Amino acid sequence: MLEPLRQLLRRPAPPAEYCATIVVMSAVTKLDALAIVALAVDRPVERQRTMSPYVLLDGAHRDGAWVEIEIPKFGEPPPLAIDVYSTISDDHARLHALTLLAQLEQYTGWRIRPDFGA
Repeated sequence: MLEPLRQLLRRPAPPAEYCATIVVMSAVTKLDALAIVALAVDRPVERQRTMSPYVLLDGAHRDGAWVEIEIPKFGEPPPLAIDVYSTISDDHARLHALTLLAQLEQYTGWRIRPDFGA
């Protein structure tokens, strides 16, 4: 009876995910934004045609940094939130978010701002 509990306790904890959000002040769909991010960083969109596609920024298999985009709810107008995740640290996520912000502004002409909170 205790063996299933012991096995559960032996499992490694899932890696922590740190998030830094940048906000696009332009009207763009999730699919278009993912495609533009992929082109800007020269990486493919992973898990296409699923509920949670993403673009890797560094590392492989989400062991570094990656981008996900939330679907605006109920036809909300801009802004569009682009979330940059990292399994390494909050600073790592923020660094990649700022780098992506600069790449996207240069590549697209979008107005983008960081939204890192306090």
